[in-house]
Amino acid sequence: LIRFRLFSDSLFLVSNKEIEDLVKLRVSNKYLFSGKRNSSKWAWRAILKHMGLQHKMTHCQASKKWENMKKRYKELKSPPEGVKVFPETWPYFSLMDDAMEGRLEGNAPILKAYSSDNNKGDFLPIPKPKKRKVSSMEISSASVADGPEIEVSRICKDSEQRVKEREIEVMERERLVLQRERAVLEREIAVLDRDRALLERERATIERERATMEREKAVMERERAMVEKERDAVCRDQLALHQQKAKLKRISATTESTEEAAEDNSKVEESDTTDRKERFLILFKKLVEKL
Repeated sequence: LIRFRLFSDSLFLVSNKEIEDLVKLRVSNKYLFSGKRNSSKWAWRAILKHMGLQHKMTHCQASKKWENMKKRYKELKSPPEGVKVFPETWPYFSLMDDAMEGRLEGNAPILKAYSSDNNKGDFLPIPKPKKRKVSSMEISSASVADGPEIEVSRICKDSEQRVKEREIEVMERERLVLQRERAVLEREIAVLDRDRALLERERATIERERATMEREKAVMERERAMVEKERDAVCRDQLALHQQKAKLKRISATTESTEEAAEDNSKVEESDTTDRKERFLILFKKLVEKL
């Protein structure tokens, strides 16, 4: 029963757009449904004529459709105590809520009702029930009851039977559509789950890489500090080396001066000795000659 009600919203109409237009026209032209005799008939025929559905639906079917939608809306809007309902499962709940709350008034053209049967050929005829033999008891019962009401009841029952058959076909088609949509939704959920898992893994990877970069940054800071210390030590060593080289140059220059002076003295002494020797030899030679 619940499944049947779920799919009972598009029983008579071809598309969801036609259902929406039907509801808007019914609300905007509620003044046509004055309660007078045949006012509902002429009003529904005006709506069907405006929508171009006069050859697809009878005014009885349109009225039945409207009443079913109102009943369904009331069941979802005010369910019995202890009964849990899901209005979102019915695609026309928001539409009917706007209609019942008066928010759709003025959203459709204002129509004029038909006032006679002069153009009844423009509309789908109401099927007549098959004749059957009736017993005298049925005849007597019918005579007691209101004859016209029984006839209308039979016509509506036959019409409703055909409508129900069509409802079953529509219900089956919509059930298949819902199954396909559910399968698509399940696949999309699975894809989203996979994407979410992938994002979690990527985020974990990024966190690990960031931690690694922090550690490497800390290592680089320590190494840079060590390099700075080593550079300062090298600068001090270079300065000391330059000072030492300058000192060695001064010492070397002093030593060379001392050696040159000593060499000059040695040469002078050697020259003096040679001169003395030469003078001694000359004197000795002269002494020998005198002898």
